[in-house]
Amino acid sequence: MPENKRVEIKPAKGRPMLSWVGKKPLRDVIAYPAQLVEIFAPEHAPKIDKNLWKDWTEKFPKGGLLFHGDNKDVLAHLLANGFRGKVKLIYIDPPFDSGADYARKVVLRGKSLTKIESDEYSLGEQIQYTDIWASDNYLQFIYDRLLLLKELLTEDGTIWLHCDYRKDAQLRLLLDEVFSPDGFRGEIIWKQTRAKSTSSKNFGVEHNVLLYYTKGDTFEWDLQFKDYDEDKLDRYYCFFEQPDGSYIKYSKSEMRSFRLGENYPSGRRFALIPLLNLNKDRPNLTYEFKGFRETWAAKKETLEDWDKKGLIVQTEKSAMPLRKQYFDEMEGVKVGTVWDDVFPVNSQAKQKTDYPTQKPEELLERIVSTSSKPEDIILDCFIGSGTTAAVAQKLGRRWIGADINKGAIQTTAKRLQGIIEEQLKSTKSKSKPLPGMEEDETPPPAQFSFAVHRVNDYDLQIQHNEALNLAVEHLGITRTKTDSYFDGTLGKKLVKIVPFNHPITPLDMEEVKRELGNRPQEERDVVVVGYGKELAVQAWLEDWNRNRKRTGLPNQIEAKDLRVDAKSGGFFVHKPAEANIKFKRAGDKVNIEIETFLSPTIIERLKSQAGLLSPQIDDWRAMVDSVMIDSAYDGKVFNITLADVPEKKNDLVEGKYVVEAKKNATIAVKVTDMLGEEVLVVKEV
Repeated sequence: MPENKRVEIKPAKGRPMLSWVGKKPLRDVIAYPAQLVEIFAPEHAPKIDKNLWKDWTEKFPKGGLLFHGDNKDVLAHLLANGFRGKVKLIYIDPPFDSGADYARKVVLRGKSLTKIESDEYSLGEQIQYTDIWASDNYLQFIYDRLLLLKELLTEDGTIWLHCDYRKDAQLRLLLDEVFSPDGFRGEIIWKQTRAKSTSSKNFGVEHNVLLYYTKGDTFEWDLQFKDYDEDKLDRYYCFFEQPDGSYIKYSKSEMRSFRLGENYPSGRRFALIPLLNLNKDRPNLTYEFKGFRETWAAKKETLEDWDKKGLIVQTEKSAMPLRKQYFDEMEGVKVGTVWDDVFPVNSQAKQKTDYPTQKPEELLERIVSTSSKPEDIILDCFIGSGTTAAVAQKLGRRWIGADINKGAIQTTAKRLQGIIEEQLKSTKSKSKPLPGMEEDETPPPAQFSFAVHRVNDYDLQIQHNEALNLAVEHLGITRTKTDSYFDGTLGKKLVKIVPFNHPITPLDMEEVKRELGNRPQEERDVVVVGYGKELAVQAWLEDWNRNRKRTGLPNQIEAKDLRVDAKSGGFFVHKPAEANIKFKRAGDKVNIEIETFLSPTIIERLKSQAGLLSPQIDDWRAMVDSVMIDSAYDGKVFNITLADVPEKKNDLVEGKYVVEAKKNATIAVKVTDMLGEEVLVVKEV
């Protein structure tokens, strides 16, 4: 097996170590290849700075990276392909184990799959059946990913984990174990809403939690400030210095009237700040100044220097001295650990994407600005609506995003395209400043392009050569371009890759037998690789190897099914979903019935978890997220006439609908499964 096939992961050495049923260390992971899906690279974009991308692997285009696939597979791929120790900032907003239904998250609908009781821990690695997870499964799911993420971080990198009250205690212990308690830097309380409670016997919940850890003792940190509270400003910054050195003080009500009228008095605005030290046990700071023997906030020489500069004020001759603090010299209020000035995305916001767990750009702008600098690499492997990538793009950072959900990738890609186009329109090649930032403070973009890849969710409705390249990279096959039949070698064995549009059959094996017959001097063994394998192939192999020993043939033949091969993991091929829909006109109305729906991708992922749960999907509607109908489809724009989107996770789509439609109208039905895969069925009725 090639060296880059399995990526070794360092063990967690922190204390304390949280235990759960079925806990296992993550010693290594399989690195699957990535399949390029699309590239967004406007022709009119300026050339990139090559020096900026010196640390970038040549395997990928120089720009943003979006990956569609299980993030465990994606992180392993990044580690195997040059990103180990290169990511400066990681932000993740994983499922909260909340029991809530996230319409875009990978779940199945229906009451039969709402509780997982198994002690296995592979749940969620390929599909998340429901957001009501067994606690042990959830902890293993997060633990594996934290171990991988640590490997990707730079030595001075930071990870931010977003959670809520349900799991914050366990997640902090996991972070302690992976990054060590010494790596803990703080806990942020994000007060995001008014108090809400589903129980009359509990306090209302109004916050999320952000935990942040660093990999090493030194780390990137840029102190953040926020705007002053207007009430406090009116109360304290109510002094205005006059040209002769005197000042005028205004009342709080007068200051408020000035503010509302935006007509402040002339003069330099300032506040008067106490000079006393709250810590009285400081003999080196205890001395007499202006007739008062106190413990002061600074050395005597400093206070005397401030006095010479006219910064010390006594409102009366016998009053305690105070120091002037000019408003125009203040950056703002230092951001603390309670963030009550960042609000969730509302329905009117321009950044709204209709993604249920979307976070506001202001939240990510603060995190990205605090823990990274322009041109650093930012990673979010639960990309969701793409807010992390959007903010990174606007703030001149390089970014990588991943999500198992196709809808998340589509939403993010569309959002990033809009941002980049806006940036390109700017004559200065700069983005519009984020809230609280001036245009000249906004860094130029690090890239004007991005690429979308699939990792272990491959679309093989493509040329055989591309499918062959994926298999070659995945298995570590050495290509043999001079051989007209065999595709390469695996160790000392010859390899033949069967086209992936059909499983390996006895006919394929007969072709290999015929080719070996034409090469009587060939003594090497043969591996036949394909996706899927007919049962008859095993009988053919047993017969071949039995006759081989009897007749003295040197060539042992084996068949490797990529779908179930234990050594190389489950190699997932993306197969489009299918729907069988019946249309029947009745006057000016049309009856529409979805008779069957099949999502091969969901079925395959469920099969891969057979050791955990043998799935029985008795109702196809469990795989369906929504149904949309356009009763007058023009072939270009899909206008929704009827939408069936169940509100609760246990609810199913109806499957039967009645719409009004003109004679000979073209009706389009769009069925979207729980992975975001869409099926469009069009019928003239």
